[in-house]
Amino acid sequence: MSENNFIFSLISGGIAGTSTDIVFYPIDTIKTRLQSKEGFFKSGGYKNVYSGISACIIASAPSASLFFVTYDHFKYSLKKDNILGLNDPQIHMLSASLGEIMACSVRVPAEVIKQRTQANFGHTPLLTIRNIIKESKGSFNSLRNNIYKGFGMTIMREIPFTCIQFPLYEFMKQKWRNFDGSDSNLAPWKGALCGSFSGATAAALTTPLDVIKTRLMLSKLSSKVTITEIIKELYLEDKSGKSFFKGIGPRTLWIGIGGAVFLGVYETVSSLLKEKNLRFRI
Repeated sequence: MSENNFIFSLISGGIAGTSTDIVFYPIDTIKTRLQSKEGFFKSGGYKNVYSGISACIIASAPSASLFFVTYDHFKYSLKKDNILGLNDPQIHMLSASLGEIMACSVRVPAEVIKQRTQANFGHTPLLTIRNIIKESKGSFNSLRNNIYKGFGMTIMREIPFTCIQFPLYEFMKQKWRNFDGSDSNLAPWKGALCGSFSGATAAALTTPLDVIKTRLMLSKLSSKVTITEIIKELYLEDKSGKSFFKGIGPRTLWIGIGGAVFLGVYETVSSLLKEKNLRFRI
């Protein structure tokens, strides 16, 4: 991966991630409140749907950039050398998974602050941070555990998500190129449609993992709630399994439409940068 391509991925990913998160943030807030143990209206209902957005904005560009830099690097390297003998879908799944692990190092702390603010655990991200620090009682280990609460579950959600989304996204783009009879990059709007469908599909299928992740992040900081306990709790809520799909509508909607914006903006910015062949000096 060349230096210019690294910069292209960095800038394109940052712009794509930030623009998507800002535009569709209210839908994400509604999803979080639907998944909350306290219930939708006790968690805020339709009020203050931009609560916690500052935490989201701060982390959005770095996490998206980290993802795309990692994803593009490994996708390029694995296809070039292919010492592992992987086919294209496997390369896309591995590259996307590594990208998500890198992105989560930045995303999870912001997600904890954002979701706890969305669910009215703190009226502003600053108050939420103060509450987290207070609950940590001066212990660095407690602070680290609290700020990264749900990290493992987030990885468990993101890897299946990306293993569905990105191979499907790349597959659809390739099929569209074949249909157009061209090996060049797709028009951004075509990439956006591919991103929308692949994102919505992945979002719907991984909703149960997202619900578990949200419950973990919203659980009491001082308690050590396990994934097994969350699963039991969700099952006992209605004993039908429906609780595992709370928020599936908003989640599928915002990631479906957001996927079009996210990957569409990424493709657009990346194409513009490559066309102009800008020279960056660091």
